[in-house]
Amino acid sequence: MRMHGVVNKELVRQRFARRLRGYRRHAIIQESMASELAELICKGAKKPSFGKVLEIGAGSGALTEALLSRCDIGRYYANDLVSESSELIRRIVLDQGVREYSFIAGDIEHCRDLPDQLDVAVSNATVQWLADMPAFFRRISDIVKAGGLLAFSSFGKRNMLEIRSIEPHGLKYYPLSELEDMAKPFFAPLILHEDVRKLDFRCPEEVLRHISRTGVNGLARERWTKTRHRSFVERYRSSFSSGSGVHLTYHPLFCVFRRKEELDC
Repeated sequence: MRMHGVVNKELVRQRFARRLRGYRRHAIIQESMASELAELICKGAKKPSFGKVLEIGAGSGALTEALLSRCDIGRYYANDLVSESSELIRRIVLDQGVREYSFIAGDIEHCRDLPDQLDVAVSNATVQWLADMPAFFRRISDIVKAGGLLAFSSFGKRNMLEIRSIEPHGLKYYPLSELEDMAKPFFAPLILHEDVRKLDFRCPEEVLRHISRTGVNGLARERWTKTRHRSFVERYRSSFSSGSGVHLTYHPLFCVFRRKEELDC
């Protein structure tokens, strides 16, 4: 949620906490992004091994499960703004046979004492909530060892364009070229990929329920009056009809970077 250019992290935490248990049932796009990102990290290898991995924004564990089912990891660190995420991730990690697991609660932009000498730092559909992406790249470069990976998925400028055309509030989405430029002093790009996907719904009300159930609401905390709700539904239906219903656009981005041996800064 971006209000006057600032993400309300406490509101983000509250909304994701409420939807944590049922998130994976409704977050169809984010679930598929987790699998694709895990495939890109493992590069089709039979069972690659990594010593230390940090997952940022682990949430309900879609990427955790996708990654651990494809590779061997010695020590798994998971971070999330929602502290209740810890037990969900712990169960997945233990089921996959990882013996060493640590959870780091809080906003990754302000967490202290992060692990270092990481082989991989990963994140699925999370970094769009960060306030300072250049600082994020700089900080992750400090904890990923030379030659290690930073791999994440996020969303591009066409993400939820239907919502943003009607409502004034939304997240700031960066194109791949800007992400590459911000990462350049610290990381070399290995994979930069994007696509556009559309979900079909029977009506605009279903779109709103979908957004609410996945916690990805880009709208502010303002109350929705009956008049505002009716206006939204009418404008959505008139502008974004698809077959017998309506559609919602997602614009996934995938980035895999390698930490430079010598930094440019």
